Amino acid sequence: MQQRKFIDYFIISLKGVAMGAADVVPGVSGGTIAFISGIYEELLSSISGINIANLKLLKKEGFKAAWKAINGNFLLALLLGIFISIISLAKLISWLLENKPILVWSFFFGLVLASILFVGKQIEKWNAPIIVLFIIGAFAAYFITTLHPAISESSSLIFYFFAGALAICAMILPGISGSFILVLLGAYKPVLDAIHNRDLKLIGVVAIGAVIGLLSFSKILRWLFDHHKNYTLAVLTGFILGSLNKIWPWKETLTWRVNSHGVKIPFNEQSVSPFSYDGDPQLMMATILAITGIAVILLLEKLANISNKA
Repeated sequence: MQQRKFIDYFIISLKGVAMGAADVVPGVSGGTIAFISGIYEELLSSISGINIANLKLLKKEGFKAAWKAINGNFLLALLLGIFISIISLAKLISWLLENKPILVWSFFFGLVLASILFVGKQIEKWNAPIIVLFIIGAFAAYFITTLHPAISESSSLIFYFFAGALAICAMILPGISGSFILVLLGAYKPVLDAIHNRDLKLIGVVAIGAVIGLLSFSKILRWLFDHHKNYTLAVLTGFILGSLNKIWPWKETLTWRVNSHGVKIPFNEQSVSPFSYDGDPQLMMATILAITGIAVILLLEKLANISNKA
């Protein structure tokens, strides 16, 4: 790997900011952002490098050798961007989702829609098994988006540990949103509140679960990319396609629930046509933002190509 300069790590941090912003939104995967920005496989390799062998290397040859072995500068730059994004954008995105949901979802719908073409282009050859895996991935992701969120919000720390582990596994899969997994488990609101209120105990438990889940699952994904890359990409492309149902901008609320603050919020929703939407569909602005999302992907693809040639 070529020697990186400060500007390279700054760009990696910006990609981390984009990943963090996506991960805050229930339905959009930070893994998708990592993939389209050209750092996905390096991310998996770097995370997989955090293992017993490199811990022994730390003891044997010192911190510098171990840090280099796990691609530490890359991980630090990326995690810094993700952390800054989650801390700084959590409140803003929560407000936008409450007050401008159609516009937010329209932007992300365009972004994820363009991602399908981007990830699909990485498949070297489409054949019958690839198509079958693509369809299976799409149906699996679609099924997940139709599941009903959990009503109760458990206060058990063990529950939040496993919620963090499951969410981070989803988070690094393009097309599967870690935030949406938290929503399904009934843990999204408590975790978001913990970030807002600086509840370090709850944040710490979720973080430990996430670290253990990430270290375990990244090794599986790394192996799949090394040995069955085309098949893996087919499933991931299907995941992204199936996830579009979750981020469709126009929803009809079937049932409601009252949160801990006494506010009535949607509980179970289904996608509807903008022309049968009960309210202002904001079609013009939604279309503009969807096109903007598509343009962002095209720009990221171009930047990734330039970076790979440099």
